[in-house]
Amino acid sequence: MRTSRTDLSRLRPAGADPGRLRTKLACAVGAAGLMLLAANPAESLDATARTPVPDKSYRSAKDALRSGVRDYNAGDKQGAVRALEYAANQGQTLALWKLGRMYADGDGVPHDDLKAFEYFSRIADDNDSDDRPEGGNSGVVTSAFTALGTYFLDGIKGTYVRSNPERAYEMFNYAASFGDPNAQYNLARLYLDGTGVEQDPRKAARWFNLAAEKGHKPAQALLGDLLFNGVGVPRQPVRGLTWLALARDGAHPGSDDWIVELYDKAWSQASEADRADATSKVQSTGSTRRRR
Repeated sequence: MRTSRTDLSRLRPAGADPGRLRTKLACAVGAAGLMLLAANPAESLDATARTPVPDKSYRSAKDALRSGVRDYNAGDKQGAVRALEYAANQGQTLALWKLGRMYADGDGVPHDDLKAFEYFSRIADDNDSDDRPEGGNSGVVTSAFTALGTYFLDGIKGTYVRSNPERAYEMFNYAASFGDPNAQYNLARLYLDGTGVEQDPRKAARWFNLAAEKGHKPAQALLGDLLFNGVGVPRQPVRGLTWLALARDGAHPGSDDWIVELYDKAWSQASEADRADATSKVQSTGSTRRRR
């Protein structure tokens, strides 16, 4: 029988009191369901241990989810958290994911990576198989796995969540296999750097390509760099320069300066013929996308 992918009880140091585990910022807990979660994160992953808090204002978990989404969109973050907690305690995947994102981003609640990790973990444990996530929640499920991969990669300082590159690989690999571009990019980075897995630039290029085809700019840039320089794949300067140009065109000033630097370096080394061919391909790609 396979063990849970996240299984928080295996991550907690022996003798540690999970009630005292906190991230950098203290988080005020408002609902009884979250009080239970903070007190015992391992037990909260067991669906049979979850006891929804009665709330007469919601007819059902789905009604609470709808109410939470309405409150969030209306700017009532406190009301949203209250409704989403109720829905999450009854296993609503979208509520678990939304709460995880809110705590990860400090969106209407104190920033708390540990709480985000625990919400995402409940989604992962409910989808602990190699089967495709069911229904309309596949994007939410793969997003949760990708977030967990990031947490496992670096760990969460001051908590029982330690850096575990091998577990990060498992998270990214699962989500990447079902088409999540962020997971595909992160998985490619692991192969490129040899982190948590044997270094393999060829596999890195394959995963970068899948994410690049979906418009992922960092993946386009690193794929272009590999192709232009022939790292792990046959050297294809025109194709590499084309991907780098597409990445540069969508780069955000400041955060994506490294993409521009990669492009400028390749452009300065390319021949006039390769520059002309790449420019033509970029223009052709832009025209095709506009027609779509």
